Amino acid sequence: MIKEFKDFALRGNLIDLAVAFILGAAFGKIVTSLVNDILMPPIGLLLGRVDFSNLFINLSGTPYRSLADAQAAGAPTINYGLFINTVIDFIIVAFVMFLIVRAVNRMTQKVAETPAEPTTKDCPYCFSAIPLKATRCPNCTSQLSQ
Repeated sequence: MIKEFKDFALRGNLIDLAVAFILGAAFGKIVTSLVNDILMPPIGLLLGRVDFSNLFINLSGTPYRSLADAQAAGAPTINYGLFINTVIDFIIVAFVMFLIVRAVNRMTQKVAETPAEPTTKDCPYCFSAIPLKATRCPNCTSQLSQ
């Protein structure tokens, strides 16, 4: 059982998947930082100095100045500003993944479109497949011209 687990764990696809997962997690952090630290502040400034990460609906009825104050008090809130940031994160990641899959599909299409070199030819007498370099058909023993 240990050998079987070792074979499973060291299979190439599993290792590739693990590397892709780690890179995806790191990429997600980069995109989150891009959205929160670079994209949303200028958008918030253009929309009248709005901090999207601080947009919320207070369900408790008690007024709070910020989302952090409401969360510290344990008030129930709908954090739609954080949701907007998360949706923008998702759109960016989905678009980048689309571009990657599209590029991979184009590369594999070009490889598939390349015709393979033939390795056999048909015998003119018995029509069986024989190697290109054959001078005599192994099936009907006919002498073949080069």
